Amino acid sequence: QVQLVESGGGLVQAGDSLRLSCAASGRSFSSYHMGWFRQAPGKEREFLTAIGRSGGIKSYADSVKGRFTISRDNAKNTVYLQMSSLKPEDTAVYYCAAGRSFPDYGANYHQDFRYESWGQGTQVTVSS
Repeated sequence: QVQLVESGGGLVQAGDSLRLSCAASGRSFSSYHMGWFRQAPGKEREFLTAIGRSGGIKSYADSVKGRFTISRDNAKNTVYLQMSSLKPEDTAVYYCAAGRSFPDYGANYHQDFRYESWGQGTQVTVSS
């Protein structure tokens, strides 16, 4: 399994942009599909977006489509989450996750049980 470390969180104002990074250890990063989730206080963990092993397939939740962009750099073992037009309701702890078993690309990226490794999370707070 890979170990994941998120960074880039912080306090921003509504309408601002922020880019999160998730660095993976290990040599097999390119064999993992990568996803981003978030969890706000008192709420369940929410799928945001995921990207295929080569970056050719991406999936987005409706709540972030058009505002968030996922990308990856396999040479740097890193996946990114570019967030724009941030809203106070985007306030949450953001997690990246890695998994290898997704038989229906895009269709089951939201299933968190398929992800084998999780980062520790990074806090994003959006003030109004």
